[in-house]
Amino acid sequence: MTNLERLQDLYDRMSQGQMNEAFEDYYAENVQVVEANGEVREGKAAQRAALEQWQGMIKEMHGIGNGQPMSNEEAGVTSIESWFDATFQDGNRVKMEEVAVQKWQEGKIVHERFYYNVPGQ
Repeated sequence: MTNLERLQDLYDRMSQGQMNEAFEDYYAENVQVVEANGEVREGKAAQRAALEQWQGMIKEMHGIGNGQPMSNEEAGVTSIESWFDATFQDGNRVKMEEVAVQKWQEGKIVHERFYYNVPGQ
């Protein structure tokens, strides 16, 4: 399976409500995740906790999707543009678009960086 195929499977599964299962399959234990605001999380456990916290903030998901994924198989780098439309527990509804860039090793994401504008900032 290529990194592009892995990325497509990851995002397909997330859009089908299988975010946690896809995360467990495709993220390395030593993953480093960098948010657009500069926050850095080290390790799968830290990213899992952040994912769980984010999911807990969602009251209702109205839609999720992604654009065309891209891959440089030789460099082990993929990227994808995605979006979601959700209402948070506080009642605010947000449509957010982001680009994620991943570095893969041995079929797992070891580094991921997100680029997005934070709504309201």
